[in-house]
Amino acid sequence: MDIKKILKIILPLALGGFLVWYSLSAISLETLGKYFKEANYSWIFLGLFFGILSHLSRAYRWKFMLEPLGFKPRFTNSVLAVLVGYLVNLALPRAGEISRATVMANYEKIPFEKGFGTIVAERIADLIMMLSIVAITLFVQFDFIYELLTKNFDPSKIIIGLTILVIGFFIFRFYVKKATSGFLLKIKTFVYGLIEGVTSIFKMKNKWAFIFHTVFIWAMYVAMFWATIPAIEGLEVPIGGILIGFIAGGFSIAATNGGIGLYPVAVAGALALFGIATEPATAFGWIMWTAQTAMIVIFGGLAFLILPIYNKEK
Repeated sequence: MDIKKILKIILPLALGGFLVWYSLSAISLETLGKYFKEANYSWIFLGLFFGILSHLSRAYRWKFMLEPLGFKPRFTNSVLAVLVGYLVNLALPRAGEISRATVMANYEKIPFEKGFGTIVAERIADLIMMLSIVAITLFVQFDFIYELLTKNFDPSKIIIGLTILVIGFFIFRFYVKKATSGFLLKIKTFVYGLIEGVTSIFKMKNKWAFIFHTVFIWAMYVAMFWATIPAIEGLEVPIGGILIGFIAGGFSIAATNGGIGLYPVAVAGALALFGIATEPATAFGWIMWTAQTAMIVIFGGLAFLILPIYNKEK
């Protein structure tokens, strides 16, 4: 294994370890333990139920990508592959997609490159949903975000900064379109691939079913976040706080292994914008992250055990 691959594994773990320490500096272990002990687990389990529904929907959605290629995998194997993928991602970010395609190659005889290609297309749809949630949040919370920015920054500097960004975007776009090699060509290829992936969804035979499941998956993600909030007595978060907290948590999961350490920090920081005290906000972040991670570890571990048993004849 070369140094680059080693760093890709070690650096996120090291960052996660540092952020765990940083997060726990805002709340003592004794206080955090008290929040866990006094939490209403009925709400936590309701949140996990929404999370499970999202996983089942993701597994079912996959068939709409595979059917045009001539494959009809068993739903159980699709579910188990998705769960294994989530588990692997906890240890090795982005490796879950590879393991998911590998499982289907082994047990459903779907060529790895074709299975992996459909997963990449799915990720494009998920990226669009995440950006859509960001756009909705900006629309719903425009006054709050505008007030927050103007309170902390000079409005004239914000306008100048936005102007520079817009001009910079068009200049960058001009050079990317003309790129024939190097880093800009990679960006150009990525963007064109993104557009191709999006348009392919609308050419799909069951496009509306695919779109429904994509929206449903992300609605369940948000519902999982929302449902867990009442687990902490007295914690009240407005709709804007739910959306911004969810987005902050989502980006933290992408940045480190399953959001370890960073998720509670990111969520607590987002909730702090709405005047929520540090201790309950941090405790909520830890409860939310622990519940999600435990679900992935338990169900992902069971999937590893069940796969060879379920596919014993193969």
